[in-house]
Amino acid sequence: MNLIKSDLQKEVTYKTSRSGGKGGQNVNKVSSKVELLFNIDTSGLFAEEEKLLLANKLQNRLNKDGFVQVICDEERSQYLNKEKAIDRLIILLTRALLKPKVRKPTKVSKAAKAARLENKKKQSAKKESRRAAFD
Repeated sequence: MNLIKSDLQKEVTYKTSRSGGKGGQNVNKVSSKVELLFNIDTSGLFAEEEKLLLANKLQNRLNKDGFVQVICDEERSQYLNKEKAIDRLIILLTRALLKPKVRKPTKVSKAAKAARLENKKKQSAKKESRRAAFD
C-alpha cells in the first residue's frame, strides 16, 4: 500500500515540548521536540482487516490510549522534527502491512543426495585405510 503523506497528516496529532541536545540557549526557549500520535482505529485510510493487522503487529508501539506514538527530537527545528516523525510513521505502517512470502518447502535433489553419500563413502574408506590391522 502506498501511503500519501498529506492524507496521513490529516489524521495525526502532534504534541510539542522542549527537547534536550544540541541548540545551545535555543533548547531552553523553543519547543522543538515532536511527539506524533496516530489512532489506527479511527483512521479512514485503512480497511478493517488492515487495521487489525496493524493493531496486531504494532501492539508494542501503542500507548495506553491506543495511539501509535513516534517521538523525534533530533533536529533544532520543530518543522524538521515533524517531517522526520511523519516519515518514520509511514515506514512503520508500510513495514507492518507487508505480508511475508509463504515458504515453499523443497526437496533435496537426487544428485545432491548421491554426492553426499559418495563423499561419506570416501571419508569412510580413507579412515578405514588408516586403521591398523590387529591380526
